[in-house]
Amino acid sequence: QVQLVESGGGLVQPGGSLRLSCAASGFTFNNYAMRWYRQAPGKERERVATITSPTDTNYPDSVKGRFTISRDNAKNTVYLQMNSLRPEDTAVYYCNTNARTTPWGPLRAYWGQGTQVTVSS
Repeated sequence: QVQLVESGGGLVQPGGSLRLSCAASGFTFNNYAMRWYRQAPGKERERVATITSPTDTNYPDSVKGRFTISRDNAKNTVYLQMNSLRPEDTAVYYCNTNARTTPWGPLRAYWGQGTQVTVSS
């Protein structure tokens, strides 16, 4: 079955950096786009980065220039490098893909369990 396992969250001071990782299994990783979302308490889940090919990435204005998504297809892993972190970046960060597990199967959304990022002094 599809598994997405995030790691790398933690407590960091404002202005600091963190790198999140998401290890994927159960589907053909390099065939699908990967995304990072975040959800802060009391707020809706927000997409923060998308990657299809290594050179095709997309970010909302709230993180553009500070966050970088990348992928290693050999390791079935997607990363989120977060720099210049702000208190408003505090949230649970989730890895996501919409993928098929068989060539003719349905396209389904899969989510990891999330990793907490807290930006505070």
